[in-house]
Amino acid sequence: MNSSNQAKLVLVPFTMTLILLLITPSSEGAITCGTVISSIKPCLSYLQGSGGKPPQPCCDGCQSLASAATTVPDRQAACTCLKNASQKIKINSQLAGSLPKSCGISLSFPISPTVDCTKIN
Repeated sequence: MNSSNQAKLVLVPFTMTLILLLITPSSEGAITCGTVISSIKPCLSYLQGSGGKPPQPCCDGCQSLASAATTVPDRQAACTCLKNASQKIKINSQLAGSLPKSCGISLSFPISPTVDCTKIN
């Protein structure tokens, strides 16, 4: 199997997961899961890798997410979306947890598959 076919095989489950996340109802915040996923999509290859510095489009997306999640319901909705995504897509949880710091931003909630998003304020 050539690398093009392997890449397609990896993208199909990811695309299906994104579709499921986009059609899943979010909590009552104004921010949607689609917005959250679009913001962090450039981070996927970094989060599935072994480290280094996140690419600038990833950090730009994180900054955009941090700017969009201004209310408690927004932060809880974004947290829930990221939590669900991190449980469905194999990512390096250490990289995910340190992503905001690696991008030089402050995110008011952790990116983790185990966070209790109802406690985000």
